Amino acid sequence: MTDAIKRTLTGRVVSDKMERTVTVLIERRVKHPLYDKVIIRSKKYHADVDTGVAAEGDLVEIEECAPVSKTKAWRVTRVVEKARVI
Repeated sequence: MTDAIKRTLTGRVVSDKMERTVTVLIERRVKHPLYDKVIIRSKKYHADVDTGVAAEGDLVEIEECAPVSKTKAWRVTRVVEKARVI
């Protein structure tokens, strides 16, 4: 049996306060059906991550997986870009 293609999303880590979990904000641009203005829609996902891999502000790629807990059904696959430290 072959594995199904898993959905992947790219977003910014907005919280890393939990153990083994980060909150990732995904933003997408959609066109309003009536006014034709481009609107930014956003949604937050909880993603499973190894300790210390992704920190707040990092750009990460997440993929769908089997549910890990009540709110976690995504896993961080890679860190695309580290946050800039000022």
